[in-house]
Amino acid sequence: MTREEEAKILAAFAGGDKRAFSTLFEMHYDATCRYVMRIIRDKDTTEEIVQTTFVNLWVKRELIREDISFKSYLFKTAYNTALNYIKHQKVVSNYVARKQDKIEVAQKAYISHQPDFELQQKIADAINELPPQCQKVFRLSREEGKKYHEIADELNISKKTVEVHMGKALKMLRLSLKEYI
Repeated sequence: MTREEEAKILAAFAGGDKRAFSTLFEMHYDATCRYVMRIIRDKDTTEEIVQTTFVNLWVKRELIREDISFKSYLFKTAYNTALNYIKHQKVVSNYVARKQDKIEVAQKAYISHQPDFELQQKIADAINELPPQCQKVFRLSREEGKKYHEIADELNISKKTVEVHMGKALKMLRLSLKEYI
């Protein structure tokens, strides 16, 4: 194709002639795909980028001058479109990686804060096996957070008796739970 013929096709293309667009597309599609394939190395993505390039050229057709080398302009536009695709993929990959990291951190935190059900059950069983008065004193202290003198007042026993019951309860729990401690 001579320079004058290409200039006429470009002028028609810039004016919105769809046949001129089809001619340019058919003339340059394969070569543009080969060029982009060296950058992207994926056939489907390459074809998508080349098609996007041609669509963008159609949208901006009024800006294309007749005195330029269309092939050079097309390749430069395809090159920039491919680079933009690569940049976008890096952004997506980084976003996915950050999200995955956050998910993994959250999962680890969740798992590490999960009570060991078996241990919790063993503790509950061990508390239930305490003698009734020891169990009552222990629960008031550990579950309700009461101080020894408050427990003594509530149960009408001495503070020393509360201490004895707590000591006995803790000793029995240590024995029952020795494999976990």
